Amino acid sequence: MKIITYIMAAALLASFSAGMVVEAADKAKKDPMQTIRGAKAWAQNCGRCHNIRAPKELTDEEWEVSATHMRVRANIPGDVIRDIIVFLKASNNEKVEE
Repeated sequence: MKIITYIMAAALLASFSAGMVVEAADKAKKDPMQTIRGAKAWAQNCGRCHNIRAPKELTDEEWEVSATHMRVRANIPGDVIRDIIVFLKASNNEKVEE
């Protein structure tokens, strides 16, 4: 039951942060250092309380929900979460050769 509540709350937060994610993607194109800042922030913030997952463990959408949820829970500033989301998405996507 806790998992369902967590997922529903995270989905609600994600719906409010849709603009934040689009803004993060646009900013990443303009700021090549954002991925590097995101990697550092991810290691520093996420590793404080629990083991860090590999970026490929979750989809881009799942990372958006998780990061938005943790922004609220861990009181992480919006600009830092945007950097983390850009890093996770960049690390999560690989070209699949057919």
